[in-house]
Amino acid sequence: MILPIVAYGQPVLRSVAKDIEADYPNLQQLIADMWETMYHSNGVGLAAPQINHSIRLFVIDSVQIFANMEDEDRGKYPDEPGVKQVFINAHIDALGGDEWCYNEGCLSIPKIREDVYRTEQVTLTYLDENFVRHTRRFDGITARIILHEYDHLEGKLFIDYLKPLKRKLLKGKLDDISKGKVKVDYRMLFS
Repeated sequence: MILPIVAYGQPVLRSVAKDIEADYPNLQQLIADMWETMYHSNGVGLAAPQINHSIRLFVIDSVQIFANMEDEDRGKYPDEPGVKQVFINAHIDALGGDEWCYNEGCLSIPKIREDVYRTEQVTLTYLDENFVRHTRRFDGITARIILHEYDHLEGKLFIDYLKPLKRKLLKGKLDDISKGKVKVDYRMLFS
């Protein structure tokens, strides 16, 4: 089932999400719904707070980025061909590498894209959809998507990385989003 995406301004996007147990109600259906919602919205990642669930769960698919990449950009990223993965109760163990800039957007903040600096690598411990524990390092675009979705679990948004002047310039657009004055091709939940 395609779920509505929570729009900027909703309190759930600023709350720290809680770990869950394997018996979380309808977890496998929720994960399936998250995949369907993410793909329907043309996203590459989706965190549970974005669908109004304050739990430590997110899904990513960086494979589709590489599948749609121009030939001249192939081979530039260490994580090619990408990762499609469910992350439950993820916690960062380490960040590594240099910070690099990439233009990011967010399904909860539509029509706004900005350059954000993040580290090249992230090592995290997480459970997969079968509650099997993993500790793994991710690099490149995959690491960036993970860090973006992980921020959602911590109540943080990509716009928090922007300089104060840039955020001030975006205030009108952000206010419009929180009031539902934005047109997108997917369902959204406004305050």
